Amino acid sequence: MTILAGTSKGVFKLTEGGQAACVLESRGVRDLQALEGRLFAATGAGLYRSDDGGASWSLAGMAEYEVWQVRGAGKGVLYAGTQPAALFRSADRGTTWTEVKSFARTPEAQEWCVPVKPRLPGRARALVIDAEDPRRIRVGVEVGGVMASDDEGESWRLVLPGDNPDLHMMCAHPARPATLFASTGYGRLNGVAPMVEGNAGVFRSDDRGHTWRYAWAGVTPRYSRPMCIDPRTPHGLTVASAPTAFSSFKDEGGAHCMLYRSEDGGQSWRSLCDGAHSPSAANIHGLAPDPAEAGGVIIGTDTGEVWRVSDRAEWKQAAAGLPAVLSVVAVH
Repeated sequence: MTILAGTSKGVFKLTEGGQAACVLESRGVRDLQALEGRLFAATGAGLYRSDDGGASWSLAGMAEYEVWQVRGAGKGVLYAGTQPAALFRSADRGTTWTEVKSFARTPEAQEWCVPVKPRLPGRARALVIDAEDPRRIRVGVEVGGVMASDDEGESWRLVLPGDNPDLHMMCAHPARPATLFASTGYGRLNGVAPMVEGNAGVFRSDDRGHTWRYAWAGVTPRYSRPMCIDPRTPHGLTVASAPTAFSSFKDEGGAHCMLYRSEDGGQSWRSLCDGAHSPSAANIHGLAPDPAEAGGVIIGTDTGEVWRVSDRAEWKQAAAGLPAVLSVVAVH
């Protein structure tokens, strides 16, 4: 098994001895995925692909965009979400890409933004393609909400989980595709919401994203961002959270980040943090299932570390001294 770390300065390939070699220089590698027999790196300068396990990379497209996420729909079809917020589709395993222009032409798109000063364009950063019907596409926009299409992008409708437009990550339950989870923050189109319960955290939908309910009651910190779900039973849902969007190891006392696990679809949560990371001084940005251990996850931090965390909350460092780690993936 090989672990790849997407960082603020490129993709690094890790070795068993904890060494790391840069295999792709690029900025802001927000997502790493193994899809259709290829590896993909979503970067701040386009989407890259590798056909040799990450040893070499070539630009696949979208060079003028920041690519935030890439997901597969089966039969060679892939989708990618970008900033400025746009949706792209490939029908040939990621060799060529075309924009799904209907997405960015929706009336809601005129308001999408990241409400910092100065304002940034909105991000199409979370994708879910329905496993039972790939015509059903859900795109989470930061800040904008969930855009839903049931006709492969011909038409779209806006849904706001708990009236929250600040979407970060979404995933579907592997055994129940109608059940979706979304991690959210405090961002709003006109600024920042009060930092109280209900205004940030994890939401759950049991009807393919038509309606949502809050699944983060009593959990702190509330600002949830990285999220993944284990493809193996009992399909543990893992979420990392911090007090704010800007929480960092540089803060006084560190980022105060936590890592949580739910085995019952968000009804209850337990900490995956060990004694040295309760809370974690480093913020967690990269998060993916560990294929070597059921219930295990691999995380990447803003301090340039990669850790393997077991279902028993045992932490084992896999690498250190990297640029800030934004994404991780393990491949055989």
